Amino acid sequence: MLYQLYEIQRAWRANATAVASVTAEWLGNPSNPMGYTGFGPTVSSALEVFAHAAEPRGKPAFGIETVEVDGKTHTVTEADVLHKPFGTLKRFTHDGLPKDAPKLLIVAPMSGHYATLLRGTVERMLHGAETYITDWADAKLVPLKDGKFDLDDYIDYVIEFLEHIGPGTHMVAVCQPSVPAFAATAVMAEEDNPCRPATLTMMGGPIDTREGPTEVNEMAVSRPMHWFKQYLIQTVPMPYAGAGRRVYPGFLQLSGFMSMNLGNHIMSQYALFKHLVAGDGESADATKTFYDEYLSVCDMTAEFYLQTVNAVFKEYLLPRGLLTHRGKKVDLGKIHDTAILCVEGERDDISGVGQTKAAIELTPGLPDSKKKYHLHPGVGHYGIFNGSKWRGQIAPVVEQWMADHARGRLKAVA
Repeated sequence: MLYQLYEIQRAWRANATAVASVTAEWLGNPSNPMGYTGFGPTVSSALEVFAHAAEPRGKPAFGIETVEVDGKTHTVTEADVLHKPFGTLKRFTHDGLPKDAPKLLIVAPMSGHYATLLRGTVERMLHGAETYITDWADAKLVPLKDGKFDLDDYIDYVIEFLEHIGPGTHMVAVCQPSVPAFAATAVMAEEDNPCRPATLTMMGGPIDTREGPTEVNEMAVSRPMHWFKQYLIQTVPMPYAGAGRRVYPGFLQLSGFMSMNLGNHIMSQYALFKHLVAGDGESADATKTFYDEYLSVCDMTAEFYLQTVNAVFKEYLLPRGLLTHRGKKVDLGKIHDTAILCVEGERDDISGVGQTKAAIELTPGLPDSKKKYHLHPGVGHYGIFNGSKWRGQIAPVVEQWMADHARGRLKAVA
């Protein structure tokens, strides 16, 4: 019922947005005398802020057309190289990469936002690596006939993507997928899979949420599982392709994201209003660009969400050695030659300091020379993988780790 009510509200907001946009343009038209009074620009700016915040949003495009490396601009090629019901493997490359450029798989979160949230991550790593990313599907668009998608399936997808790319691939997991990426590495190591990653970089990942608990962790442990099932899980309505599928809707996830930093979001919208009134289009566009991405959300399957809440945030199954994949325990001790880099942000309020670092102690079969921990000062969760400090200070650490632990290039598995 909640999903249906949201769809009614969304339809209303679409109409209200259209009216607000037209009115804002009319008030700002140079031929309108009201545009030369204090009233016109003020009301026009307020309506534009409302229209931008309320407008319906779909899946954003990556839109990486060029990259600049060492002062030279190169054309970027984007391609879907493997398509599965719940996710597509995308490849980005450019004409300036050498033939022996390393291959990198970036595992994006399945946590409400689209993989395009990592656009800046892809763009920066594309400077020196043939870069792939997991482009997860919006669960409300996946028909019921395509089955379920849970944590086991997520691990299977990561393994299949690595096998498609081939041996010697490096892997970077950002936030939530650190857990399934870590588990996939262990499963592949135990099976002596030649496509196991050469390096695994985990950035702000909830490996052991008993360390440095945050508000996110507290919310998960303070409520019983039946609360999550009753209040957060909804059924996709018609006319979506996934009608009938049980999901954790993107709009509920966004509400949670916004409530964590509501004051900051209100001030950002107020700043946008002031920029528009002052005619500062560049600053206004920067704020709009951020929120175009931030407000674009998608649904995730109920089984994946509930299993993740229980396994990662309530039962701590991976650090306790109790996580299973297809009925078999995941043995992190089997990881023996995948070099592990753990990256954390000093001000991370989503995955607290120490949660990702825990992976260092959970891999007794890996020599110390293949383990590294990097705590970056002055950055929060998103600053680990986006922004100027990511581009200029953190990405070089990742690149150097990949270069120091590159595995011999072997023939890819068919």
